[in-house]
Amino acid sequence: MMLRQSFGRQSLGNPWQEIDRMQREMESLFNTFYRRPRYQTAPSFPAMNVWTNQEGAVLTAELPGVNPEDIDISVVGETLTLTGSRQPEELKEGEKYHRRERGYGKFTRTFQLPFPVEADKVEAMFDKGILHISLPRAEADKPRKISVKTV
Repeated sequence: MMLRQSFGRQSLGNPWQEIDRMQREMESLFNTFYRRPRYQTAPSFPAMNVWTNQEGAVLTAELPGVNPEDIDISVVGETLTLTGSRQPEELKEGEKYHRRERGYGKFTRTFQLPFPVEADKVEAMFDKGILHISLPRAEADKPRKISVKTV
């Protein structure tokens, strides 16, 4: 006596055929997922965070192994550009890489700011491989409290 289970409208004759069908559907699903990702990741270097408040914006960037003198920051209009370079690690004589994942060379990141900033008041500090950039909001763009007068 052969047992038959019902899945929806389809009844199962041979369980191996159903397993093959499910495997094909899963492969198709994974192939579709990897061809058209549902989300977009940020560029890998340098990783940046940006937050804002009424006074301006703060941008932090992870720059391990980068010398502060190799970093250039420019603000033009509402666009910040961060460029720099990271030098490769020097190997001693007789050494060779077993695994190499850390990149080196020149990098550029451009970020559209959410509002105009006072470019001459931008400040940058570098501490323990993290670059902190303070971007004060332009006075003309700051929200102003309007007082209501009585007549």
